[in-house]
Amino acid sequence: MREAPNYTNAALVMGLVNLIWVLGLIWVAWGLPAVLVTGLVLNLLINKLAERRLGS
Repeated sequence: MREAPNYTNAALVMGLVNLIWVLGLIWVAWGLPAVLVTGLVLNLLINKLAERRLGS
């Protein structure tokens, strides 16, 4: 059986593209403060996920 292709880079690039258009849409709809709050919330969620995965 052959190895499955590694799609990590493609997934990360598409995640970035999606993040950019969603933040752009939020910016247009509610302004820069809403984008900053969204970024802060996403950062907190990512940190909590990292803590759970590392078991700290």
